[in-house]
Amino acid sequence: MGLWADAKNIRDKDPAARNVLEVIILYPGFHVLVTHKIAHFLYRHHWFFLARFISQLSRHLTGIEIHPGAKIGHKLFIDHGMGIVFGETTEIGDNCTIYHGVTLGGTGKDTGKRHPTLGDNVLIGAGTKVLGPVYIGDNVRVGAGSVVLKNLPANCTAVGVPAEVVRINNKKVCPADDLDQQDLPDLYQQRISQLEARLSKLEARLQGEYPPDRPTGEQ
Repeated sequence: MGLWADAKNIRDKDPAARNVLEVIILYPGFHVLVTHKIAHFLYRHHWFFLARFISQLSRHLTGIEIHPGAKIGHKLFIDHGMGIVFGETTEIGDNCTIYHGVTLGGTGKDTGKRHPTLGDNVLIGAGTKVLGPVYIGDNVRVGAGSVVLKNLPANCTAVGVPAEVVRINNKKVCPADDLDQQDLPDLYQQRISQLEARLSKLEARLQGEYPPDRPTGEQ
């Protein structure tokens, strides 16, 4: 696999892309993959200044900032790309999709491995922040605008601030719908509604409209 496969992958995943040549010439998500391969090669051979110079030049050209130390697998699809940041120890698996405004960053207090690791087939929605040396398992989908601060298991969907798992292996783990980039579940509103319902029930009980709850086992 190589850059041609990356370009074909972008063409296949982006309904607006008409052909591979258009992707190669016009798509910043492809351009940054080209420059990152060069910068990463230089980084691995300890040409740190030159590697960083190329990555910063690419940042000005594409709006995407990828540290030359980041490790990127095959067929990464960066859609739009503006505002994306990948930190130095970021690792991304194969066939991942990342939308604009995503940060794979550090927390400012970690040393050594301080940025996220993404498994294969991961989708990160627009504006999401994944912070610290967390691991995102294979086939995970993270909803737009989420903040991920802890590991996520494989085959799950997570949304929210901080992000919480709402599905694992396509089964609900809390009252929420599956990931939809246009209609994400609002976990906080759901909990507020649940609290309001409980409060209404307690107020009604105080007014004598509900009998008191009986102890378990009492007839």
